[in-house]
Amino acid sequence: MQGTAVAELELLVRTAVFKSANALVGWLLQQTVERIDQAYQPKTGERCKGREAITVQGIFGHFELQRAYYHHAGQAQGHHPADAALGLEGSYTPALAKLICLEGTDEQTYLKAERHLAQTGGIAVSARQIQRVVQRVGQAAQHWQERPVKPEDCAHDDAPILYVSADGTGVPMVPDELAGRKGKQADGKAKTRQVYLGCVFTQHRVDDEGRPVRDWESTSYLSSFKSSDRFGPLLRQEAFRRGFGTAAKAVVLIDGAHGLANLALLTFPGCTQIVDFYHAMEHAALVLEALLGKAHAEYQPRLRRWAERLLKDEVAALIAAARQEGAGRPCAPTVEAALHYFATNLSRMQYGSFRTAGFFIGSGVVEAGCKTVIGARCKQSGMFWSETGAENILALRCIHSSRRLDAFWQHRLDSRVARNDCLPFAHAA
Repeated sequence: MQGTAVAELELLVRTAVFKSANALVGWLLQQTVERIDQAYQPKTGERCKGREAITVQGIFGHFELQRAYYHHAGQAQGHHPADAALGLEGSYTPALAKLICLEGTDEQTYLKAERHLAQTGGIAVSARQIQRVVQRVGQAAQHWQERPVKPEDCAHDDAPILYVSADGTGVPMVPDELAGRKGKQADGKAKTRQVYLGCVFTQHRVDDEGRPVRDWESTSYLSSFKSSDRFGPLLRQEAFRRGFGTAAKAVVLIDGAHGLANLALLTFPGCTQIVDFYHAMEHAALVLEALLGKAHAEYQPRLRRWAERLLKDEVAALIAAARQEGAGRPCAPTVEAALHYFATNLSRMQYGSFRTAGFFIGSGVVEAGCKTVIGARCKQSGMFWSETGAENILALRCIHSSRRLDAFWQHRLDSRVARNDCLPFAHAA
């Protein structure tokens, strides 16, 4: 038997197996619907208007379910109790809906997700339908990320150090989202909207050379297009969920930008705050560029000396020396402007002390998250987003990267069952 025939054989066998499995799933779910409809207690004002059919798609194919429809005449609204109890997402089973969201939020377009589902699982769902499911579930995911923290949600973590970090990155937007917004383009217009990414992780040890080691799979993420003053409290909630209240030490790692600096001061007062060392070196380069110029033979050697002295807690001495060197020269205003970053972050730049304490001094975790969680999906060539579209898909990606998909889907199912799908929607006659 040749390779082509083997491939065809496997596909035929898969079709046969799926057909039988689909019939079994459809039969089992119909029996479940019967029990749900028999047990359902109509709410005040509701009346059963008979049974209606729905064609449901699962991972093995399509099948039909007959379930009761209840209508509230006073509200001109109705619902199918069994749909919520089964966890249906529109006309998709929970297993298929979860798979659709995984594919649709992966590092590919909706069209590629459509093709991948068809090729790997024989599942036919259009790119448009994938987008609709992702956006519908993603909206709930964003609400779940922002839900108020409860005492029972807070982990009791004995971690010696818990880190909180945040950064912002631009997401390319459709023109309507950018109207009237100032940007960095030559014409002063914006091409992107800033989205914040926050992360929380823990550290229990340092390596043999005294370098901090992040705990394996301890990082959780949170995304938002909200302003920094609204994002800060959401990040604080996430920190409490992760054990902020019981960790021995909390450290806030930021890049020193004004908005993030204020976020750290207002939202995490009393915590050790560290400006990312690599951002500090970028600003050191600006100081030396103003004093010497990039082409000067001493530019690189002096930049290395700045690094060495910053790692010895000598930031105040570096500021004083740079000011003295620039005094009376045409470059003095530029030097002072570059030094402002250091002057306002003195206490956050005691890198020698931070390293002695075994702390991370770089914000690489959140910066990597900006690339993998946000950039890999939302900043591909030719992509332009609405705020809602990007927000919803990023919420699902954050939950996935935080290893919380199962918890989110269980919460979604439990909340729908508890409400018995009582969120109103117009009944299509």
